[in-house]
Order: sequence, then structure tokens, then C-alpha cells
Amino acid sequence: MTRTLTAAALLLASVSAAAAADWTGYTYSSVSTTAAVKGMNRIAERVAEETGGELEIDIHLGKTLQIASSDITQAVGDGIVDFAADFFFSGNVPVARVLNLPMLIESDEEWAKAYEALEPTLAEAFGEQGVVLLGGYRYPQQVFFTTFEMDGLEDLSGHKIRVTSPEQGRFVEEFGGAPITLSGSEVPTSLERGVIDGVVTASAGGAKNWHEFLPYNYRFAVNYGNSVIIANEDAFGDLDEASQAALRSIVAEEGPRITGEFSEDELVQKASQQEAGMAITEARDGDAGEARAKLAPFWESWAEENGPEYVEALSVVRNAIGK
Repeated sequence: MTRTLTAAALLLASVSAAAAADWTGYTYSSVSTTAAVKGMNRIAERVAEETGGELEIDIHLGKTLQIASSDITQAVGDGIVDFAADFFFSGNVPVARVLNLPMLIESDEEWAKAYEALEPTLAEAFGEQGVVLLGGYRYPQQVFFTTFEMDGLEDLSGHKIRVTSPEQGRFVEEFGGAPITLSGSEVPTSLERGVIDGVVTASAGGAKNWHEFLPYNYRFAVNYGNSVIIANEDAFGDLDEASQAALRSIVAEEGPRITGEFSEDELVQKASQQEAGMAITEARDGDAGEARAKLAPFWESWAEENGPEYVEALSVVRNAIGK
């Protein structure tokens, strides 16, 4: 009898161990002290604790795996990694770029309404990539950091500005600038060599690492940038219902927490950068109205050129925010 019970116990332990999931996680950020990475690590720690070890996630920093920043969503869909935070997902899920159209969403309140309205569309689009959209977080509004003095948007004319999306690029073009797309690692040397004259980012984003090359900050908000937190569809489906629910719940809590930490850090970094000598100029009255008038026709043409799905997504967002 004792031998039978022992064998049964060993079999049960073996089945339990086999059921436990050991996931590989990845984030585009290579800096462990950012709110984004701290948040991803908290998710991993909480998931392990709340599932009793049934789901373990090992988070890898950006550039520690052979995955390009633009390929993270694809890597998750292909099962190369099981879980990730992706800022550069728009190449794989381009309809999501509607949230990043310049001058469309201009406040935290508008962002919250727009994202909630568009979330079902996003979940479906990520699902087509073999990916489960669990949640995400948002960076502070993207503003101008430059090597030249800016007192208004017309000062962009003739200058080369690093952007992170074609939509940001269109904004720069509307005011006579030349948009350039570069990876984050290329920015410092490009600024030193004059390849670019500025960047569109946040104080708590790229400027946190590049501020020594950028003596001027014009606080005009072009758009918002956001990251998604995603999982491989098959790996997620293999989890038991309790682990799935725990992961969803934890991401739903940690995503907004990361957003809040970025907002707090934005104020801290802005003050620190100003104290270190950065000249900070608040946006001029009238710039927002002029920019909105220039960019509103682009929203429509952008959607129409991309197809009915985009037209519908833009309509959903505009209805949600009353524009």
C-alpha cells in the first residue's frame, strides 16, 4: 500500500511539474531602471507568486536576444518568445497607428476614451498575428528636443528630425522639416555628427538618455506613444483558466501603473534636464490650432489610403473623443 501511495504521489508531482509553464519574456527596452522594465519584472514576479509557480516568466532586456525591435510582435506570434512588451508593433498591426495620428488625441482623457473604444479592434488585429493582447501602457506626450532653438513650429523648417513613425514624420513635413527614422542606439552619434538636428520623444523617454546632446526642448505635444503587452496565443491557451485569469488581471493593474510612473518620471526628468542647462520653452499659443488644422485632413487621407478597416478605426476613435 505504501509503495502504491508513493508511486501515486510521484506521478502526481510529475504531472504537476509538466503542467507548469516556463515562459521566455522580452522587452524592447535595454535599460533595467525604466518604468517599463520595472513593470515587466513586477508582472513576472506577481504571476509566479499568484499562480504558485504554475507560470514563470523570465524577462530578457532589449538586445539580449536576437530579435529586432520591429519584429517583437512577430517573434511572439511565432513562439520565439512567449510574452513581451512591444513599442514598435505598428509594422505588424498597422491599424493601431490610428492612436498615434498627430493632433488627433490631445489629452490623457481623450486617450483613455479612444483606447477603450478601439481595444476590440486591436485585440482582433493582434489575434490575426497569433498573439493575445493582454494590455499595455502609454508614454507621456511626445515633444521636441533639438540642437537648435525653437520658439514655434515654423522653426522646424529645414531641420532633420528623428521620428518613430510615418505619422510623426508627416507632422514634421507639414512644418518644413525632414523626418528621419533611426533606431534608438543610432541617435547619440547621429546628433553628434549632425545627421539629425533633433528628436520627437518624452523627457522620461529618449531624452532621459540623450539629453546631453539636446540643449533645447520645445514642449509642443505631437502625439502619444504606447506599448502593448502581449502573449503567444498557443502558449496562453495552454495555461489553465486560473493562470490565464491571473495574468490578465495582473497586466490590467500593472499597465496603468507603468503609465503613471512614466508621468511622474516625466516631471522629474524635465526638472532635472532644465537644472542641467536644457532650455525649455512651453508651446506657443496658437500652435495647437494651426497644427490641428494642418493635420486633420491627413487623418482622413491616411485612413482612406489604407482601406475600410482604417476608415472604421478612425471613425471609432473620433466618435469616442468627439472629433
